[in-house]
Amino acid sequence: MSPPGEGWSAWPAPAKINLFLRILGRRPDGYHDLQTVFQLLDWGDTVHLRPRPDGRVHRVQAQGYTVPEDQDLVVRAARLLASAGNTSQGVDISVEKRIPLGGGFGGGSSDAATVLVALDRLWGLGLGEDVLAGLALKLGADVPVFVRGRSAWAEGVGERLTPMELPEAAYLLVDSGVSVPTAELFQTPDLTRDAPPATIAGYVSGSVSGNAFEPVLRRRSEVVEATLQALSQLGPAALTGTGGGCFVRFGTRGQAAAALSRLPPGLRGWVAEGVSLSPLHRALAQHPG
Repeated sequence: MSPPGEGWSAWPAPAKINLFLRILGRRPDGYHDLQTVFQLLDWGDTVHLRPRPDGRVHRVQAQGYTVPEDQDLVVRAARLLASAGNTSQGVDISVEKRIPLGGGFGGGSSDAATVLVALDRLWGLGLGEDVLAGLALKLGADVPVFVRGRSAWAEGVGERLTPMELPEAAYLLVDSGVSVPTAELFQTPDLTRDAPPATIAGYVSGSVSGNAFEPVLRRRSEVVEATLQALSQLGPAALTGTGGGCFVRFGTRGQAAAALSRLPPGLRGWVAEGVSLSPLHRALAQHPG
């Protein structure tokens, strides 16, 4: 639902899951080289935008949304875009949250990417995908994949992307409620950081799987362990990203919905389908400008 008043437009900010994630090593700059597959989903947040002429970037506070405004990636994204585009325009921003915070589903990164992509259109900047992806990387390693809007094989810190046409699938998503700062997890001594490089062909053949953070979080959190154990009764359960979000893959939405109905009490779940092209980019193609 749009905030009160006229002039608002609504833009999708889809969630993602990591179908596998491995860490190849630590870089000289302190970051890590990794490999993963980002699967974009047809479910997520909605970002509402209303351009304003005074250069101010203002976030309309949403109920239950506790991120301080100056730390919010959507505000930082709008300010970064205004600076890069040398524009004096401003914007009101309201985020309709569905993606749980800190779950590894990419909510904050996707919201920021939606601001970059949609505001580039609304402000008439025309910076283009490559420039926007470069700005996105300054906000976070997961932001570029949402800017480019295609499910992808990712390398580097997650910014080197090769689009992939993944098999049709539906997912049962579950938020364990456990959130550990990503930087803290990357510093964990028992994290495997020297995995051998994988290939796209290896992934497609089914010989590449797993998430390097899953055994770490299983040991650190009884809740994550219990959630994955419960989900394993419904199918092959896996962790996404570095949060406490978990998922099980199914062939159809009906199968995923049936599994959702069998979810043990106390677990919060959703059903979403994988998409090759982001709902944001589909919306962009339908928006004049």
